[in-house]
Formats: sequence, C-alpha cells, structure tokens
Amino acid sequence: MNLIDVNEQFKTDEQCLAYLEAMRWPDGVVTCPACARDRISRITRKVTAKTENKRPKLYQCLACQQQFSATSGTIFADSHLPLYKWFMALALVLDAKKGMSAKQLQQHLGIGSYRTAWYMAHRIRKAMDVEPHEFPKMTGVVEMDETYVGGKTIRRGKKPGRSKTSKDIVVALRQRGGPVRFMHVDDVRADTLKQIAEEFVSDGVEMIVTDDFKSYPLALKKFSDRHHRINHSLGYYVTGDQNQIHTNTVESAFSLFKRGLAGSYHIVSIKHLHRYLSEYEFRFNERKDGERFEKTLGRMMRAEPLRYQTITEHEAKA
Repeated sequence: MNLIDVNEQFKTDEQCLAYLEAMRWPDGVVTCPACARDRISRITRKVTAKTENKRPKLYQCLACQQQFSATSGTIFADSHLPLYKWFMALALVLDAKKGMSAKQLQQHLGIGSYRTAWYMAHRIRKAMDVEPHEFPKMTGVVEMDETYVGGKTIRRGKKPGRSKTSKDIVVALRQRGGPVRFMHVDDVRADTLKQIAEEFVSDGVEMIVTDDFKSYPLALKKFSDRHHRINHSLGYYVTGDQNQIHTNTVESAFSLFKRGLAGSYHIVSIKHLHRYLSEYEFRFNERKDGERFEKTLGRMMRAEPLRYQTITEHEAKA
C-alpha cells in the first residue's frame, strides 16, 4: 500500500478507526481490555475542537466504567493527531529509503509543532523494533562488520576532535540475499562480537566473512573452519573463488544508514540511536514485502505506548 493508496482508502478518522478495530477485534469487541468483563456499551459521538478525546467511536465497560477505543493501550494512545495523519506518516516513513525527518513530516502533514512530529516519528520507530526472538538465525553466507557513529573526524590541518574509540559503535550482520541486523554496542571486544554471532548466526552457516579486525578470529572461533577474512589494510576488497570473500554487502547497508543520518537527520541523539537503527533495519528487510504497511500498522497496534517523558530524559547528542 503506497502513499496514494493510503490517501484514497483512509481519508477520514472514521475509516482509519474502523480499519484498526477490524485489525484488533476481528470478531468484534467481546471483553473489556481493563477488567476482561463482557458488559460492553458502544458510544458514538460527534468530535469537535473542544472534545478532549478525539476518537469518534468509543466503548465503555459497564462493570468498571472504563472507556476505551481501538487505539487504547497502543502506540496511538493519548495522541491528539487525526488517525489519517498517522497513516500518512507511516506510508511516508516506510517509503523513504534514507529516512524521513520529523521536520519533513511536520511540513508534509501540516502538523502544528515540530515536537509533535518528532514524538510521532519515534513512536513509529518503536513499532519497527524487532525483538531478538523474532529474528530468525542467519544462514548461507553471512557478513559481519562494525562502524563508528558520531563525533568528529580528524582532517589535515585541523585540530583532532573525538577519537574513533570514543565514538559510538554499531555492529551489523547481513545474510547475502537476506536480512540485515544492526546493533548499538559498547565495545568490539571478542566476547561482545562472539555473543552477537552466536545469537543471530545459525550453527549450520555456510560461511562468515569479516574484515581483518583483530577481534574476529577469537570471536568467531566456533565458526573457524568457515570464517574468511578480507584484508582491507593491504588494499584487498574482493578475493576467493568466484569473488565470494568480501564485505561489500554489509557495507552497502551501512552506507545507506550513514547517508540517511547525514542527509535526512543531520544530528541524532545517541540515546535514540537504537530506534534509528531499528527503522533502517526494518525498512530494509521489508522493502520487498507488498504488505509492509499493514504489517507495520499491526505492530503499532501490538506495541506498548511510548511516553514522551521516557524519550526526553537525559539526552546526549552525537
């Protein structure tokens, strides 16, 4: 479902809410989400500018008196933005290969404040966060690499800024012809890399390819008979039979992520780096799925609400 499809199918909040209701309660509302009683009353009302709750259709439990709608307890909870703007925002984010900044969302959707658009974008990213148990172990040929995010680089004639070791580290695994997995880590010691590989790489993997970073031989000792290294420091980038020994595939995923950070977001908070990684990872892995809009919307309905106070405390910018 692309942007045009979303705009044609979900023009009003009533249409959006009906779709979410069918997604959450395919058999209709049976019990109260708060007390699990089955005494439910339906409330239909006219929404005005002064209405505190903007949902046009509510339900009330006659047992506990709790009012709720299809968006209660979801990513959409406590949002005063019209649902059709949420749907449009999701379509924009999913189709933006290098990311969509909160400023762009604010301008495209006519959102009153930048803060509201920024909060919306982070809630969408939270729904894109795939838990480790949801991620299938990688097989076939897997590439592993690390990169550094944030700080300043040292340029000729300039005073040095932050050293590479003080930057934040992102490790990636990518299965050739398959998914990518990004992780924000504290270090690249052998124990850390070993834990990542054993969690996400199948024991029956055909081959693991890395660069010549010193931690990899010890980290991948379990896969030593299938571990191949490409020596970038000597100027080698592709070797082996049929040119199979390289890390170009995972580096292309890193390149897309870094171009997005530099071109779309410019500055991100390290506190939120894991959400940006989740966004790029999810969008990349679902790029060929024709139902990615519906799938992401379903994840937004299942994800727990994200409070504004939670994401604004103790920020540290890169």
